[in-house]
Amino acid sequence: MKKTLLAEFTARDGAQAEVARLILDYARKVREEDGNLAFDVYTKASHPRAYWIFEVYRDEDAFQAHLKAPYGGPFNAALAPLIEEDASVLTFLDPVT
Repeated sequence: MKKTLLAEFTARDGAQAEVARLILDYARKVREEDGNLAFDVYTKASHPRAYWIFEVYRDEDAFQAHLKAPYGGPFNAALAPLIEEDASVLTFLDPVT
């Protein structure tokens, strides 16, 4: 079964350009993962510092491989001081069938 989630965070005021650079670089890497099916980065139209990342992985194993990727830790460490939350807020999604 596919693993689908929404990751959310808010860039600190003045950090928008650096956050955009970091997330777009990270997105390119994640999209190259064998088990990644989608990694779409959005900002909220009414609040452009609010980021929403829609992620889909082939299955739980692909998601676990994503979590172990060597570039994930450095990305999260660089992102942490630039966002208002302690870390990305993850919401796991299930399809309605």
